[in-house]
Amino acid sequence: MTKVKKEKVSADGEEPAAVEAGGTERSYTELIAHLNPIAQPLASRKLSKKLYKCVKKAAKVKNIRRGVKEVQKFINKGEKGIVVLAGDTLPIDVYCHLPVMCEDRNLPYAYIPSKVDLGSSAGSKRPTCVILIKPHEDYQDSYNECLDEVSNLPKPL
Repeated sequence: MTKVKKEKVSADGEEPAAVEAGGTERSYTELIAHLNPIAQPLASRKLSKKLYKCVKKAAKVKNIRRGVKEVQKFINKGEKGIVVLAGDTLPIDVYCHLPVMCEDRNLPYAYIPSKVDLGSSAGSKRPTCVILIKPHEDYQDSYNECLDEVSNLPKPL
């Protein structure tokens, strides 16, 4: 006899979110509720998806820098790319200096809602609070598209 898995329906009658690797996937609006006060400019839902895809493609060809120490080191060395920061990282002191560094070196940067999603898109089981996507010819089209959209985001005051 086979077991049938019953899906739970929420109180308002909506279908449950897709189940992913042991946890449930949270919606964009739920993730936005847990953002830091400094998470500006925040990528839209559509741009976040594009950034996750670009990170995934860059991780395949080993063309990313992950983590605060590594990203900070390569920003100081003058490496170019798109800096993607997770908006739900606490304490803020861990990475609050990176946006200032990016602005000084004219690097585009954007916040996305979840460090767990950022880490998993980079092919890691660990959450990651910052990633630098470097340009590469294998994914140049999606990189340029993300670069344009991130550059056009309004910078915080």
